[in-house]
Amino acid sequence: MEPVILLAPLLGAIVCGFGWRILGERTAIVFTTATVWLAMLLAWVVFYTLPEEVQHIRLFPWVESGTLISEWAIRLDRLTAIMLIVVTTVSALVHLYSFGYMDHDPEWKPGEVYKPRFFAYLSFFTFAMLALVTADNLLQMFFGWEGVGVASYLLIGFYYRKPSASAAAIKAFIVNRVGDFGFILGIAALYLMTDSILFDDIFAQVARLADTPMTFLGMTFRSSVELIGFLLFVGAMGKSAQLFLHTWLPDAMEGPTPVSALIHAATMVTAGVFLVSRMSPLYEYAPTAAAFVTVIGATTALFAATVGLVQNDIKRVIAYSTCSQLGYMFAAAGVGVYQAAMFHLFTHAFFKALLFLGAGSVIHAMHHEQDMRKYGGLRHKIPLTFWGMMIGTLAITGVGIPGTEIGFAGFLSKDAIIESTIAAHSGVGMYAFWVLVIVAALTSFYSWRLMFLTFFGEPRERGKYEHAHESPWVMTVPLGVLSLGAILAGMIWYGDFVGEAWREFFGPSIILSEHNEVLEAMHHLSFWAKVAPFVAMLIGFFVAWLFYIRDPSLPRRLAENQKLLYRFLYNKWYFDEIYDFVFVRGALRLGRFLWKKGDEAVIDGFINAVALRAVPAITRLYQRAQSGYLFHYAFAMVMGVVALVTWIMMRGGIE
Repeated sequence: MEPVILLAPLLGAIVCGFGWRILGERTAIVFTTATVWLAMLLAWVVFYTLPEEVQHIRLFPWVESGTLISEWAIRLDRLTAIMLIVVTTVSALVHLYSFGYMDHDPEWKPGEVYKPRFFAYLSFFTFAMLALVTADNLLQMFFGWEGVGVASYLLIGFYYRKPSASAAAIKAFIVNRVGDFGFILGIAALYLMTDSILFDDIFAQVARLADTPMTFLGMTFRSSVELIGFLLFVGAMGKSAQLFLHTWLPDAMEGPTPVSALIHAATMVTAGVFLVSRMSPLYEYAPTAAAFVTVIGATTALFAATVGLVQNDIKRVIAYSTCSQLGYMFAAAGVGVYQAAMFHLFTHAFFKALLFLGAGSVIHAMHHEQDMRKYGGLRHKIPLTFWGMMIGTLAITGVGIPGTEIGFAGFLSKDAIIESTIAAHSGVGMYAFWVLVIVAALTSFYSWRLMFLTFFGEPRERGKYEHAHESPWVMTVPLGVLSLGAILAGMIWYGDFVGEAWREFFGPSIILSEHNEVLEAMHHLSFWAKVAPFVAMLIGFFVAWLFYIRDPSLPRRLAENQKLLYRFLYNKWYFDEIYDFVFVRGALRLGRFLWKKGDEAVIDGFINAVALRAVPAITRLYQRAQSGYLFHYAFAMVMGVVALVTWIMMRGGIE
């Protein structure tokens, strides 16, 4: 069953990508969608029939080089099972949704075939992520890691005629290579210290590595685990778009909206959170690296939330929301509550896919207009989409009853993260707590801002509004399914993820040190700590209502009065401009220097000097020797004989 889950999307990608000319366009995309739905059904069966112990399902030998032996095998435990249902469920719904969204795409010419390629890329993306989460060793994980990178490049740049789409795909690919370099260094360091890349072998030696020094870049680290934990997290920062390596994620919106839903909810960006959770035994012995994870996660959540406040593209608002929510997950993992990180990853998949697909339905209704300032009043035109996005908004903002297990999915998982940070009783934990409470208010504001601008008020583009219509059933059915998840997932699985049953639920897939009692302390917090995120959510909702319903002139007046702050947030803290100046222009200047001074002056200069000066000079010398007179040649022959006889005589005398 498990090999079918892994390989079915790959089969669908191959058949759809290469066999559509034989099968026909419609049959090919139906076939690849069916393979993903099959994988989803089997994944849910695995989730509910998972044995208590970790299973290793070996498929075939893969890499053998000295002591480096790696089989392609499936590691089946609770972490794997959670990711299997997240990836396959969202992917299956995205495949179905794409039947409607990608129909008559205006980016393509009439009669141009593009759907088989799109569906093949989606299925390949799904396979690569499944290969990552089922990996039994780090090399196999890295294969899936790079696979999702390739798939994201293909999907982000799917509209290859658009220069902005091609640039976004290249940017995503390059930024992720920076993170991947840290990841592969971490893998190499683990192999150097443990002589293995198998997870079980590594976990068995973590305690020893904590007391083993390691030299890196001329510096000696007292604990090799700290260095390795940092290097692995650099890889996670790239894939999960954390601060400093986040710049690719908003530009990824250049791909079709179903791609955004798949990247943000189920595949690429969740890979980093999964990596840190998978390596929980290592981070338990690396407190400094774990603290770094917490600080970066909380700071990323704040950064992305502040930028999301002022974005006008509906997809970019949700994209920065993803970046912020990933920061929540890393903050929880950093304080040692990997269960809460995985819980939020799980619930986030439902409401974030719902929001993205809902945004796609809005864009579809408004004839591919993405600027929210041109929307308004759409709840009357597209009521199913409106209620789907309303449920997604209630989930992401954290609507529920404080102190209980009743609420939308995001309420239970996000509040569990915020509570876990203060329960850690550490400096970085307290920093994360207050930052994430502030972020809860900001999240509520930009989420309701999106809803108010899109669905309430008067239409601001009357022509497009009049022609707006509800999406077809292949787009609204996925919204309904995801709405159920956004409502119920938190309440159904709260006890299993972060309640008293978590040990039985996760089993040996998450290994904590004997000193880690943060999750237990989380359930004994004072009421004010539990109610703080809810109050922050209400403040954000009230301010958004005041700005966009009660007095819509307030946002403009505030932006005019705070121009520097507005520009700072609107330009995303100027990260792109700084990176452009330091790295892009610096690389261009270095390349231009090497081109002019190295290539043209040295290499070309040397070749030209030889070709234009040395060769003609030698040629002229030989031309003088070829005089045509017989006595000149006879003289040369005599001199040659004399030289030869002299050499022989001298050689004989020496002997």
